[in-house]
Amino acid sequence: MTMFDWPLWALIIFGYVIIQRLAELVYASANTRRLLAEGGREHGAKHYPLFIVLHSGWLIAIMLFAKPDMAPNLLLLNIFIASQTFRFWMLASIGRWWTTRIISAPNFPRVKRGPYRFIKHPNYALVVVEIALLPLLLGAPAMAITFSIMNAALLWWRIRIENDVLTERDRTT
Repeated sequence: MTMFDWPLWALIIFGYVIIQRLAELVYASANTRRLLAEGGREHGAKHYPLFIVLHSGWLIAIMLFAKPDMAPNLLLLNIFIASQTFRFWMLASIGRWWTTRIISAPNFPRVKRGPYRFIKHPNYALVVVEIALLPLLLGAPAMAITFSIMNAALLWWRIRIENDVLTERDRTT
């Protein structure tokens, strides 16, 4: 089964994820440029290309190997819809500070509204869910496990860096 054989619901969801990811990259890039121009500094740049490889590989693997059923699993579909609602809440809460990189400066405030009141790293929690959920929804459970393990390793590295940056920033303010 190729992507061209997928049922319409699966094509819509996968297409949505591709468009959403590309739009986020544009938004993140604009925020990154602005934050750097405002005196921000990037931290942990060495691991960033690995995230690009991981997320690109995840989408390509789904496109090449997923075998969605004719009808979606309604529980997984509803969890996916809820995760996207969470995504919009999270992005609206962090606003101009959201980027796919770690950009910080002593004068940048720490966002503590929306899901950031309850979860230290809501974006990473969301990505953990999505990395597993999309392949499960599209009939690729082995991909869900494989990419979740790789994502966990990268997030372990990244969260350590980000926590160090945030701790240092909190100490200077």
